[in-house]
Amino acid sequence: MENEMSIKTYREAIHDALEEEMDRDADVILMGEDIGVYGGGFGATAGLLKKYGKSRVLDTPISETAFVGTAIGAAVTGMRPVVELMFSDFMSVCWDQIMNEAAKMHFMYAGSLKVPLVIRTAAGGGTGAAAQHSQSLEAMYCHVPGLKVVIPSTPYDAKGLMKSAIRDDNPVIVLEQKLLYNTKGPVPDGEYTIPLGKADVKRDGTDVTLITYGRMVQMCLNAAEWLALDGISAEVLDLRTLSPLDTDAINASVVKTGRAVVVHESVQFGGFGGEIVSSIMEGEAFRFLKSPVKRVGGRFCPIPCSPELEKNVFPTPERIEAAVREML
Repeated sequence: MENEMSIKTYREAIHDALEEEMDRDADVILMGEDIGVYGGGFGATAGLLKKYGKSRVLDTPISETAFVGTAIGAAVTGMRPVVELMFSDFMSVCWDQIMNEAAKMHFMYAGSLKVPLVIRTAAGGGTGAAAQHSQSLEAMYCHVPGLKVVIPSTPYDAKGLMKSAIRDDNPVIVLEQKLLYNTKGPVPDGEYTIPLGKADVKRDGTDVTLITYGRMVQMCLNAAEWLALDGISAEVLDLRTLSPLDTDAINASVVKTGRAVVVHESVQFGGFGGEIVSSIMEGEAFRFLKSPVKRVGGRFCPIPCSPELEKNVFPTPERIEAAVREML
């Protein structure tokens, strides 16, 4: 019998995933700034302190290096910590702990150590939070062997991927884009997971593939609707996991459509889109391309605080639609 569905926000889906995994496994603990009494910087941990107590929901000092290091130690000694970094930009403060310790310990100790650690963090712009609280740095995280990187676009994906991340024996970075927290969608009431490393076709198409992730999925879906008015059929492929990357799904979609536009919020220059393009050029899809692959990414500048300036930094449905029309 299939699970019934409820309409939930992205925030609620993440909260439910954390609660269900804490119920299922007593080794799952939460750590981070303001996650207890305050309920988390974006409200995803509200009420969990009252239910599980201070031994499993730990409000930490304002020292990302200290509490991420503590979480790594907890992970290698048998716990399954889920760390909240209030903003993904703060990853730079504890990057040595993540890059040189968490990501490498399993390899350096010949597989005798596991690091079942989740670092969930609010990423991206669109909220007027300015240059130090609005970045999309996923390309940096994906460059490090040993880290898995997840970026869900819907409440359904957010819950299923979070549960899989918590159960994984490797360090997983889960990027939650800020403008998605209040978005709503159907979420099964019962138990389910989504495997890491599997992309999802959010819209079928035959003329061009829009390859994307995070909040840009909705931008691409909007552009696809506009293109459909003129008879242009755009497929929208949501990667969901960036590392490991589902290159099979990318190539299968591009083989079908013969064209690809890669869309991401992060700065286009040096962005993760370059890796996606390379996977197309080096794979089976290259022989089926009818035109060069295009990228639509963020402008090469710090994120402005001004809403009027900020909205011109990121890709929009208009920019995506224009890229497709130019290609055709």
